[in-house]
Amino acid sequence: MRSTLTEHARCLFGDEYRPAPECECDRQEHYFIEELTFADAGSILAMLHELCPHVVDGLLPVWVRNLAHRLVLLQRPDEPALMREASESLWLPGSAGNGGTPGTLRTSSSA
Repeated sequence: MRSTLTEHARCLFGDEYRPAPECECDRQEHYFIEELTFADAGSILAMLHELCPHVVDGLLPVWVRNLAHRLVLLQRPDEPALMREASESLWLPGSAGNGGTPGTLRTSSSA
């Protein structure tokens, strides 16, 4: 059983920097999203910083990163550094089905 939000995310989505553990978890995203929704800001930030330390890397889907940042900002609305960190993630494209090409950054001239 996973003991942290980071371990749950690593089990479900993998980790670019180290091998994902063997998981006994049910690989259904809704259990992870439920855990993410009720997690404290510190746990969410720990997950983001460990699995996506350079914003454009990591295996967490962009929509999970954006949801995680929104949940952190709801808990800590008066921290400009967190707002800046979240805004950097907004430049990342979604899946190809959402109009983005995976692995490329969207600019104002390409939007």
